[in-house]
Amino acid sequence: MKWERFVRPRAYLPGPVGPAPPAPSPAPARPPPAAALDPGVRLPRARTPRRGPTMAKRSSLFIRIVEGKNLPAKDITGSSDPYCIVKVDHEPIIRTATVWKTLCPFWGEEYQVHLLPTFHSVAFYVMDEDALSRDDVIGKVCLTRDTLATHPKGFSGWAHLTEVDPDEEVQGEIHLRLEVVLGTRACRLRCSVLEARDLAPKDRNGASDPFVRVRYNGRTQETSIVKKSRYPRWNETFEFELEEGAAEALCVEAWDWDLVSRNDFLGKVVFNVQRLRAAQQEEGWFRLQPDQSKSRREEGNLGSLQLEVRLRDEMVLPSGCYQPLVQLLCHEVKLGTQSPGQLILLIEETTSTECRQDVATTLLKLFLGQGLAKDFLDLLFQLELGRTSEANTLFRSNSLASKSMESFLKVAGMRYLHGVLGPIIDRVFEEKKYVELDPSKVEVKDVGCSGLHRPQTEAEVLEQSAQTLRAHLGALLSSLSRSVRACPAVVRATFRQLFRRVRERFPSAQDENVPFIAVTSFLCLRFISPAIMAPKLFHLRERHADARTSRTLLLLAKAVQNVGNMDTPASRAKEAWMEPLQPTVRQGVAQLKDFITKLVDIQEKEELDLQRALSLQAPLVKEGPLFIHRTKGKGPLMSSSFKKLHFSLTTEALSFAKTPSSKKSTLIKLAHIRAAEKVEEKSFGSSHVMQVIYTDDAGRSQTAYLQCKCVNELNQWLSALRKVSINNTGLLGSYHPGVFRGDKWSCCHQRDKTDLGCDKTRSRVTLQEWNDPLDHDLEAQLIYRHLLGVEATLREKHRQLSAGPEAGPVLTGPGGGRCFPPEPPFGDGGWGLPPRGPPAFQTGATLPALPSSCICLQPPRTQWPSCSRYCRTSGRPIGPAQLAPPPWSPATSWSCRHEAAPHNMLSPARCWETPVHSQLFTSVPLVGVHGLGLSWAE
Repeated sequence: MKWERFVRPRAYLPGPVGPAPPAPSPAPARPPPAAALDPGVRLPRARTPRRGPTMAKRSSLFIRIVEGKNLPAKDITGSSDPYCIVKVDHEPIIRTATVWKTLCPFWGEEYQVHLLPTFHSVAFYVMDEDALSRDDVIGKVCLTRDTLATHPKGFSGWAHLTEVDPDEEVQGEIHLRLEVVLGTRACRLRCSVLEARDLAPKDRNGASDPFVRVRYNGRTQETSIVKKSRYPRWNETFEFELEEGAAEALCVEAWDWDLVSRNDFLGKVVFNVQRLRAAQQEEGWFRLQPDQSKSRREEGNLGSLQLEVRLRDEMVLPSGCYQPLVQLLCHEVKLGTQSPGQLILLIEETTSTECRQDVATTLLKLFLGQGLAKDFLDLLFQLELGRTSEANTLFRSNSLASKSMESFLKVAGMRYLHGVLGPIIDRVFEEKKYVELDPSKVEVKDVGCSGLHRPQTEAEVLEQSAQTLRAHLGALLSSLSRSVRACPAVVRATFRQLFRRVRERFPSAQDENVPFIAVTSFLCLRFISPAIMAPKLFHLRERHADARTSRTLLLLAKAVQNVGNMDTPASRAKEAWMEPLQPTVRQGVAQLKDFITKLVDIQEKEELDLQRALSLQAPLVKEGPLFIHRTKGKGPLMSSSFKKLHFSLTTEALSFAKTPSSKKSTLIKLAHIRAAEKVEEKSFGSSHVMQVIYTDDAGRSQTAYLQCKCVNELNQWLSALRKVSINNTGLLGSYHPGVFRGDKWSCCHQRDKTDLGCDKTRSRVTLQEWNDPLDHDLEAQLIYRHLLGVEATLREKHRQLSAGPEAGPVLTGPGGGRCFPPEPPFGDGGWGLPPRGPPAFQTGATLPALPSSCICLQPPRTQWPSCSRYCRTSGRPIGPAQLAPPPWSPATSWSCRHEAAPHNMLSPARCWETPVHSQLFTSVPLVGVHGLGLSWAE
C-alpha cells in the first residue's frame, strides 16, 4: 500500500455518508496574531499548514453539575433559590434549573459542549434567583484548560465556592502594536493602542465606557474615552524613552470610566521590555488578564459544588483514513454471528463499565450513519441471548446491548417519546395534586380541607391519590396504544428483530411473555420510566419538578414499570401498597401486549416505504416559538417591535408560521446562512437575542434578529443553526454584535455598514443534542482511540480465543505468532493506518489480490519458525511478496527483500482463524500530530 493511497480520501461503504470537511472561513479583517511575548498572554499564531492530509482538532467538554451543599442563605426566610450558570471564557453557555428553598440543592444535569481548542477556562457561577430584584451571586468555581488537561479522566469531586471579585471578572482582547524605535541618542518604545473587543459590561446599560492606561518606568499615558461600547477603537500611539538595562515592564490596562463612582478595572497585559527589545516589533490581539496583586479571600465559607468535568481533544483525520476501520466493523455486522472475528464481542468484553455507555453511543451513531443500526443491535441481541440461560435475567445487566439500545431509543425515538408522554407530563405539572400511596408517608396536613370543611382522613387521601394515578396511567397507556403508526420505522423494525430473537431462544409456552418483557425492558423500564422521573433531562420540561410533583412522577413511573414487567408476582411483592393500582395495571398489561403485537408487525416492504417517504422530507432539527424583528430603515429598534411566530429549522431552511399547524413560509434557506451569533444586551434591552446573517436571492447581505425566552433556548437555537450550516461556503470570520442604528453600529460606533465586524464569530461553539447531525469521522476516531486504549487486552483475548480447541490448527512460532489471510476488505493496511515502518517500505499493493497469500503476525524481535533470523517488521513482509508459481502448495514460501531466509507459511485453509484481528494487530498507533503532518509510532 503506497503512502499516496493512504492519504487520499475515499468514500465509505454504500449508505449515508458524513458531511464534507468545512470550507475555511474568510480571513478576518484584523492582522493574525503572532507568537507570544510572554507565555499565556498572547493569542496563538495561526500556523501555516504543511503538506499532508487535512485534519481538524476538535475539543469538547463533558459537564455534570451534581449538587451543592452548605450554601449561604440569601433570602429573609433563611434559605436560597440556587441555580448555576456555566460560562466558557465568560460566555454564558448553560443555565441549570432553579432548586427552590434549599441550601443543599441537587441538579444532576449533564451537558456536552463542543468548542474551539483555544478556550481558556470554564466557570460555574452559583446564583440565587430573586423575583423582584437582580439575582444574587453566591460564588463560583473556575477551572482552567490547563487544569483540566492535567486530569486525563476528568475532574470529579467537590470544589469550594470562591467569592466573585469584580477585578478578576475580566474578559476580552486588546489589539496592540509595539515597536522599539532606534534613535541617535536613545531608543524609544512606541505603543499603539488600536482597538479592543468583547470587554466586560460594567454599566447597567450592558456596555462600558472604556479607556486604556499605558504605564512604563513611572510614566502613565491614557487614551480617550469611548462611551457605551464593549468594542472600542482608539488608534492612538504613545512613546516612552527606553533606558539601557532597565528591568521595568510595560503595562497596558483597560478601564471603564465612571462619572461618580471609581473606575472599574477591565483587564491588563504586561510585557517584558527586554524581550520586546530583542523582537523589535510585535502586533496582534492579546488576551486581557485579571489583577492578581490582591490577596486571595478565604475559601469554604460559601459552600461547595460537586462537579464532573472532562476535557476531550480529538485530532480527526480525513474520511478516507477511517474507511478500513468502518469497513471492518460494517463487514462483521453484516455477517452477524457468522463472522469468524467477533470483534464486537471483544469490544464488549474489554470495555470497562465506566466507559461502556460512551462506547455504545459511539458505535450506535457510527452504524446509524452507515444504515446498519438495526443489524448492529440485532447482533448484540444474539450475543446477549447466547449467554443468557434464565429468562428473568435477560437484558437486566448494563451490557453493551442494553447501553446501545438505550442510546438508540434516545437518538431515534426522542420525538416519538415527546408525542406520547409530553401531554401527560404537562398535566401532572399543571395539576400539582398531592399524591401518596404509601401509608407511612401520608401527610394529611399538606392536603388541606375537603368540601365539608374537615380534615381528610388517611383513607380518603389514599383513595384520591389512587384515582389520580389511575387517570394518569390510563391516559399514558391509551396514548401509547394509539401511537403505533407514529413510532419510527427503524425503531419498530428493531423491536421486531428483538421480539423474534427472544421468541426463538425461549419458545416454550411457559415463556410466552418473555418476548413482550424483552421489548418493555427497553421501551418502559429504560426509556419511558426514566423520562417520567426526570422530565427535564429528556427535554420534556424546562424546570425540575418540585417535591410534590416529583413524588407523583415517581409513583407513576413505578406503575409503568409494573405494567412493563407484565404484572409479575415479584413486582407486586416489592411494594404491597401499590395494590390500589392493580386493576389498571392488569388492564394495562393487556393493552401493552396488544400494542407490542401491532408494533412489531411491520414487514420489510412497509419499513422501506416508510423510510423512503421520510427521506423525501427535510428532517426537522428544531422548532418552537420565537420573536422576530427584521431591521428596516433608520428607525429605533425597540423590544416591542418583535412579533411572536412559530419557527421550524430543517436541513433545508429556517421557516416560520403563525401557529404550529399553519402553512410555513421560508425565511432563510439553509445554504444562505453565513453566521448565527448573539446580540449584545444593550441593542434591544435583552440578553436573549440572536442574529442570523444570510444572503438573499439577489446576493445581498441581510440580518434577521430573533429573541428567545431564556439563555438555554438562545444557546440551543444558536447551536442548531451552527450545526446545520457548518459546511456552508462563505461563512463569516467576524461580525457585529450590535445593530446598525441611525448611521453607525451600536457596538463599535463605526459608520460603515459594510464593515466586516468588530468581533470574531463562534461557529464551533455548540451544545450536543440527541438529534445532532451524525459526524462519521469523529465517531470513527473515537472508536479507533478506544481500541488503541485496550489493545493489550484485545491481544490477550485474541490469544485465548486462538488457543481454544475450536480454533483449529494454526501456525505458531516461539513468540506466539499466527498467520491470517488478508482477504478483502481486510487487506488494506488495517484501520486506515500504515503498517510498522516508514512509508517507503510498506507491503506492495498487489499482496491482497493474491488468493492464497498469508500475512504472518509474528511478534517483533522473535524468531521465525523456519529460520533463526529475527523479524524486523513484526512479521509483516517489508517489500512486495513473491509467491511460488501456481498451483500453490500447502507450504507456500514468502521471500522478503530484507530477510535472508524465506518465511514458510501454511496455506489459507489452515489459517482461517480470525481475519478481523489480523488487521487490528498490524495497525500502528497515532502518537502525535505536528501542524497538519503525521507522526507514527514505530
